[in-house]
Amino acid sequence: MTDSLTPDDRLIAWMTDIRREIHQYPELSLREFRTADFVATKLAELGISCTKGIAGTGIMAVIGENGSGVPAVALRADMDALPITEQTGLPFASKNEGVMHACGHDGHMAMLLGAAALLKKEPKLPGRVVLLFQPAEEDEGGAEKMIAEGVLAGVQAIFGGHIERHNALGEIAVQPGLICAFTDEFTIIIRGPGGHAAKPHESVDCIVAASFLVANIQTLVSRETNPVYPAVVTVGKINGGTASNVIADRVVLEGTIRTTDIAAREKIFTGLTRMVEAVQNLFNARTELQLTTGYPPVINDPVISETARQAALRAVGEKGVKTQPHPSLGGEDFSFFLKHVPGCFARLGAGRPDLPHANAHSSTFDFDERVLPIGAEYFARCALLFLQQASQGFPAT
Repeated sequence: MTDSLTPDDRLIAWMTDIRREIHQYPELSLREFRTADFVATKLAELGISCTKGIAGTGIMAVIGENGSGVPAVALRADMDALPITEQTGLPFASKNEGVMHACGHDGHMAMLLGAAALLKKEPKLPGRVVLLFQPAEEDEGGAEKMIAEGVLAGVQAIFGGHIERHNALGEIAVQPGLICAFTDEFTIIIRGPGGHAAKPHESVDCIVAASFLVANIQTLVSRETNPVYPAVVTVGKINGGTASNVIADRVVLEGTIRTTDIAAREKIFTGLTRMVEAVQNLFNARTELQLTTGYPPVINDPVISETARQAALRAVGEKGVKTQPHPSLGGEDFSFFLKHVPGCFARLGAGRPDLPHANAHSSTFDFDERVLPIGAEYFARCALLFLQQASQGFPAT
């Protein structure tokens, strides 16, 4: 449909330029200083004042009535990039060596600014819209830091989303319930007296012990958790050894645990602890396990998800509205917002057949920029529809 919430060509070009400018100057978690300054400048172009420096580099802005007692809804975009050397060959590729927007956060910011432009044109909003540009989604849990500084005061619902290459352009996936996993991490340290490679009987080979763990902890998923609940244990980093003829005296394993069920999560924690302790007896090594709890799962509120679905219907039509039948084992710190207010996190299709099949967090990741106006319209409609409903006494969550 075409109306005041449908981006015109001028707005589309504006958002595209924003995405490309941000893409060229990516910044890591809690270092998004240039990005924040740029976003503030673009908000100023729209006549929207903002508060900078929230959680270090975050930004909050408000559109509409800012008094007490009026309905309030938040829209969120993440700001940070990843420590990846870009290999896309794009004319607007990263100019910051070793840092890349490889997850679409540049697009998310452009979409939210586009939504702000659309909402700013509304003659009278039935409430207020809080715009949240959040730092450190990838690393430090910036959502929790922003919440601690009061950005959700008075907010009754929140909407967010993520560019998704697995969905076609023009599709928006809205799914109530659990859609993203727990994201926990572990570090295992194995120590022992090293020695000469030709005399293994005189030492403890920490690499052999580490190899045993890497292979056998996979049985925690295949043999100890309920198979109807998705779970993954991945060792992503191994560090040990100094030379080919030296038996290592120390090896460090680092990895992640992804689960969608509390019982499965606890089962893996317990099993991993047991296995690490068993290595001490099996290999006569000294071991240490460090478990770090990560982001909680993203659980979309069913009532707010229906508001999101109605907004998506208006933005892309019935054929474009999809579900997410299986939860992702990826993590999202949008989950922290959902612990305080009901909300919905959607997937915004940006796949294109001629783009390389590069996953997010890949050095060749890119997306179809035609998703930008779709996302802007979707977020604007989510905000306006919720405020209209709230001003009439629903949705009740």
